[in-house]
Amino acid sequence: MARKCFVTGKGPSTGNKRSHSNRASKRRWGANVQKVRILVDGKPKRVYVSAKALKSGKVERV
Repeated sequence: MARKCFVTGKGPSTGNKRSHSNRASKRRWGANVQKVRILVDGKPKRVYVSAKALKSGKVERV
């Protein structure tokens, strides 16, 4: 199971790590997702939800 937001679909993003000499190597930033219980089809389910979706009120915790 990927750490991807159940509501918004947000997942990890990619980019470059830059050293002091400006050499590039690949890295990943994980999305700020929390494992919470929400109502899905009227039943409580434990899923990953982004912190932004929680703060904006797009989902209701159980």
